[in-house]
Amino acid sequence: MKLLRLGARGEEVPVVRTDDGRFLDASTIAADFDGAFLASGGLDRLRAGLAAGALAEFDAEGLRVGAPVARPGKVVCIGLNYHDHAAETGSPIPSRPVVFMKDPGTVVGPYDDVLIPRGSTRTDWEVELAVVIGRRARYLTGPEEAADVIAGYAISHDVSEREFQLEFSSQWDLGKSCETFNPLGPWLVTADEVADPQSLGLHLSVSGVKRQHGNTRDMIFPVARIVEYLSQYMVLEPGDVINTGTPAGVALGLPGAPFLRPGDTVDLSVDGLGAQRQTFAQA
Repeated sequence: MKLLRLGARGEEVPVVRTDDGRFLDASTIAADFDGAFLASGGLDRLRAGLAAGALAEFDAEGLRVGAPVARPGKVVCIGLNYHDHAAETGSPIPSRPVVFMKDPGTVVGPYDDVLIPRGSTRTDWEVELAVVIGRRARYLTGPEEAADVIAGYAISHDVSEREFQLEFSSQWDLGKSCETFNPLGPWLVTADEVADPQSLGLHLSVSGVKRQHGNTRDMIFPVARIVEYLSQYMVLEPGDVINTGTPAGVALGLPGAPFLRPGDTVDLSVDGLGAQRQTFAQA
């Protein structure tokens, strides 16, 4: 299934997009696509409703696309998780996942404007595969258990301000948690429809110039290992989002490449998960 939320901010309606491109209203089954929906077996109820033909057609024409998961409890991120990205930044290959947190309030829709912070000169792009947790996870013991707690996958844009991230603090969070810094979506593709999360192409261009072209097979720590690892140190709750890292091609690793400026547009996609587009504006 492809789950998305359509409508103005704070008024989004949960909708299912079918394989033939139709939109179906899921609001009779789900008040929203959020942690409570996932925790209560919502995906199973939704599948049953689809099979029974219980979802009415929904007119999506002209509606804003919101993030596919409402109000995630936390956004956990993995840094330096692609071999080529670690190399371009001059960093050693990490022996354990590099973990940082991002303010959940940064999560916005995939086509919403992104605001460049006041005082920023080094706002950067990062296309990533996002994992959405479907049930409570703690102390997982292997990749099979880890895979079993994943509700689905989405495109995440882990926007970063490099000066705030690397020069203003010993923690990365300042450069990661600025408002609008995590467009998510357009939809959540349920895990059963992603045959292999380690064989997905990632693509990003800035104002028409190709910048990133990678594949999840080049991750240092694969998806299941990341989920298992995080569960040893924090409880993962339904609706939590995990950003799994970015491949090479960010401005930080491209000498002479311009950082993002007001008016720039960023297009990004992940194979099988759709595409995003944002215009950048001054905060």
